Amino acid sequence: MVLVQGDVSINSACTVTAVRGDRVFLCGHPFLNLGDVQLPMARSRVLTTLSSELASTKIVNVGGPIGTITGDHLTAVTGKLGSSPAMIPLELTTKSSLGEKVVRAQIVDHPKLTPLLVALTAFNGITQNVVYGEGTTLKLNAEIRMKGHAPVQIENTFAPGDSLNPDSMPVALSIMNVVMRLFTNQFESVKIENISVHVESVPGRQSYSIESAWLEKGEAAPGETMRLRVLVRPYRGAARIEETTIKVPDQVMRGTTLRVMVSDADWMNRASRGFAGGLGQGNPAGIDPLIALINRERRNDRLYVGLFVPSPTMLWDDKELPNVPLSQINAIDGRPAPGTVQILRESLASEANVAMSGPVTGIVSLNLPVR
Repeated sequence: MVLVQGDVSINSACTVTAVRGDRVFLCGHPFLNLGDVQLPMARSRVLTTLSSELASTKIVNVGGPIGTITGDHLTAVTGKLGSSPAMIPLELTTKSSLGEKVVRAQIVDHPKLTPLLVALTAFNGITQNVVYGEGTTLKLNAEIRMKGHAPVQIENTFAPGDSLNPDSMPVALSIMNVVMRLFTNQFESVKIENISVHVESVPGRQSYSIESAWLEKGEAAPGETMRLRVLVRPYRGAARIEETTIKVPDQVMRGTTLRVMVSDADWMNRASRGFAGGLGQGNPAGIDPLIALINRERRNDRLYVGLFVPSPTMLWDDKELPNVPLSQINAIDGRPAPGTVQILRESLASEANVAMSGPVTGIVSLNLPVR
């Protein structure tokens, strides 16, 4: 049973019980009890048996394809001789100061197996690589192409940690999470055509924490653009100042107090997306809105500045409706299914971000009176 083939190989071998015409009966027990499946079936050759009183196992070399595994049930795994099913191509490029290495593999198309196998392939493709080393900051840029839909983009940066967990593990889990969200959507079956992953390894631990922030003035006028300075501290480095601007909306009434939030991506998601913000998922109403929701998720290597006005925001499925009138809130109150609508006390009027070379953490809130 071929699960991954190419530069990375993951297979599961079983003894042939019987062959009846073009039908093949294997194992005499389930593989994972997945029911009806479409997995490539290949020849195999047993090299040796490792004997054990607990559980003996065979070392097997996989050969060429001979058909399709069609069933995985309690009593047997069954297959059919002939053509093999199509697999999902994955190309992983790892780049560092030592050079560039490309790993190409093909992965089975199955909603329960594919996300895990993508993560295993990406993790091993990065770590078992001559151009990779621990203690480096990893910049991830990935694209998932699907039939009939816009591609999914994944961009994030991962700094090394102090634990014994491999530094590339969060990269693999990030890709797995997105693939799982696509396969587990409630609207239609997805057909992934290919996955492209690019990981750049940058020396050192590049991460930043937000320490403080201040505006050039203590108050603003409607329509005014103000400079904002943020003090950020790199990991084991000297603090530095980053600068950006925010624009006060023209329609803000004088006497209103706005809130300026300087934060990382997670805090900004929570502030603008409510309960769904921590996961960044929301409740999209279709596969295309889900893809759009994933593609517009904020990146963790950005310093975000949000200007919030004291008017309600309605979150309905995947849609954000700022500055909602109270009459509209009352009109739908109690009608949608529980959990599909949230009301936030603030609305995000404008947003800016500053690109950093590594993950950003922290939050600072400032009050800005409008005179």
